[in-house]
Amino acid sequence: MGRGKIEIKRIENANSRQVTFSKRRAGLLKKAQELAILCDAEVAVIIFSNTGKLFEFSSAGMRRTLSRYNKCLDSMETSAVEYKAEKQESKELDVLKDEVARLQMKQLRLLGKDLTGVGLKELQHIEQQLSEGLLAVKEKKEQLLMDQLEQSRLKEQRAMLENETLRKQVEELRGFFPPAERPVPSYREYYPTERKNSRANHGVVSPDPGCEIEKEDSDTTLQLGLSTEIYRKMKEPGRETHSNDSGNQMDLL
Repeated sequence: MGRGKIEIKRIENANSRQVTFSKRRAGLLKKAQELAILCDAEVAVIIFSNTGKLFEFSSAGMRRTLSRYNKCLDSMETSAVEYKAEKQESKELDVLKDEVARLQMKQLRLLGKDLTGVGLKELQHIEQQLSEGLLAVKEKKEQLLMDQLEQSRLKEQRAMLENETLRKQVEELRGFFPPAERPVPSYREYYPTERKNSRANHGVVSPDPGCEIEKEDSDTTLQLGLSTEIYRKMKEPGRETHSNDSGNQMDLL
């Protein structure tokens, strides 16, 4: 007779439950060993009884198998996280694509293109947007023109200030170095050396030594600032030269 099917549920009788646990535990460990040998697989089995006893089997060492299991578990968790992230990025990408398409359509309508299927209210809204945009552009243009005018005015003022500063610096330099005035020679100044040289150059020869003495006296007279006529009167015979005559001579001068 064939083996009958047993209902899979908890065995209520403790003795029967313990006997069944022992039999099936041994069978499970035997099947695990056979699987590892026949299929060249790395098999590990850990069993805890209801009393807390540990039973285990490992074809390649329990620690090694558990370490490998943890690595695989971590990689599986990482893969799951990456998959979730990729899925989220894909959703965000779809949303961005829809937003780009909507903005492109809006731009075309603002340019007056692709207006098929647009209602009256939407057209009025587009017209209002264009009017507001045009007003903003005009205000910005006026502001830029005013800024340019202000910059030009500031540049002119700066140039004027620089010119004024340069002019003041030039005036200060002129104050440090006053212009040199050439002294006008007095008619009483006489240079006998030059006079003698000039006569020698013109070939004038004095007739006698007395003339030379008279010339020297005349030179002295010219150096003293006396005129030739007064000198002749002083040289006349019988004329006394006193202090009063000198005073008269000064009066004649």
